[in-house]
Amino acid sequence: MKYQSPISPGYSWYEETAGPRPHYAPLDGDVQTDVVVVGGGFTGLSAATHLAKAGTNVVLIEAHRIGDGASGRNGGQLGTGQRAGAEEIEKELGFTRAKALFDVAEEAKAHLLEFAETNKIEIDFRRGHLNVCHKERLLPEYVEHAEAMNTRFNYPDIAYMDAAETHERMGSDHYCGGVRDMGTGHIHPLKLVLGTARVAAESGARLHENTKATSIKTNGGKVVVTTPTGTITAKKCLIAVNSYGGDIEPQTASHVMPIGSFIGSTVPLGDDSPVLPGGESVSDSRFVVRYFRRAKTGELLFGGREIYAPGNPQDIHIHIRKQIVEIYPKLKDVEITHAWGGYVGITMPRKPFVREVMPGVISAGGYSGHGVMLSNFMGKLYAETVAGNRDRLKLFEELKIPPFPGGRTFRAPLLFLALNWYALRDRF
Repeated sequence: MKYQSPISPGYSWYEETAGPRPHYAPLDGDVQTDVVVVGGGFTGLSAATHLAKAGTNVVLIEAHRIGDGASGRNGGQLGTGQRAGAEEIEKELGFTRAKALFDVAEEAKAHLLEFAETNKIEIDFRRGHLNVCHKERLLPEYVEHAEAMNTRFNYPDIAYMDAAETHERMGSDHYCGGVRDMGTGHIHPLKLVLGTARVAAESGARLHENTKATSIKTNGGKVVVTTPTGTITAKKCLIAVNSYGGDIEPQTASHVMPIGSFIGSTVPLGDDSPVLPGGESVSDSRFVVRYFRRAKTGELLFGGREIYAPGNPQDIHIHIRKQIVEIYPKLKDVEITHAWGGYVGITMPRKPFVREVMPGVISAGGYSGHGVMLSNFMGKLYAETVAGNRDRLKLFEELKIPPFPGGRTFRAPLLFLALNWYALRDRF
């Protein structure tokens, strides 16, 4: 029987192809440790791994199964830099800080690939990414972006594509230009999640699935995390729940908003298919981004539909097929074998939210669709912080991340109106 996540709709192609999925027993009784990590996604597992390797006693709890959240169900694209463009960050923070944030992201990319290789995690990495433009009036920004990356940010792996090159590399004439980035690529995210969990456990971290944190409090210089089956008392705590935290911690809840994003996968298209002959992943210039790629085995994994309110839609494949056909009309009858979704944590400025939300308790999340490499590296930076070096984590802690307007009651409907307005603009 196929396992169905209680928090994310649909059975994913990743679950079908990831291989064995080990179980980690729920917490049973009260424990004491150096660090408690709440959340078993990329951030939490990476932190637990690096802490355990450094000899720190660490306990990680996950409310459901490891991989049920966004870390095990996302588009698998690594990206380059931060979610906000380097030039945009430069305008806000100046070149020095923009370059520092860009360099950290580049280190995050290299670290992810090195970590997988060193620990023998097969993540199905494929090199290359195309960011493509759906409106001709936006093309000058693409030219300027490629030039800035090459010259100002010392990143030679990105190049502008005209319409003809874009059509050839896409196998479609739907887009009018773009950039090709050969310094990045895409992976099988669930394989990375499960592999990182294995490494964490082998390194001495104690992992507990189906163990939900019901409260996080400080008491006499200690952090106490309460669950239905026991309490964890620790010196420090990392909250790594991203968009799945509910009201467990109010500052995180007010700064990180969940957005539903959905993906469909087709049958293998075959080696003779004109779709993405170079194997790159793709994202486009729409505000409601369409993102897609070919797996190593030939399937087209296509994401694009978003919802801005809680719920598990039952018609994912219908909407995904419509978007596929807009770009690849000849795929109108292709079989969609899997359709699934999950919730992405976003912030108002699309920059990560990293804060010490109470003494000894740091929260990290809100990667805004750019979390595959950033969230993994954030776990490493947290482990550095526990070891006494907070300099690099402070690059993110110092970012200005305002709360969503409207509080817990009105922020979802206000965001729904705002994002649907931007989605409408994509059509004109």
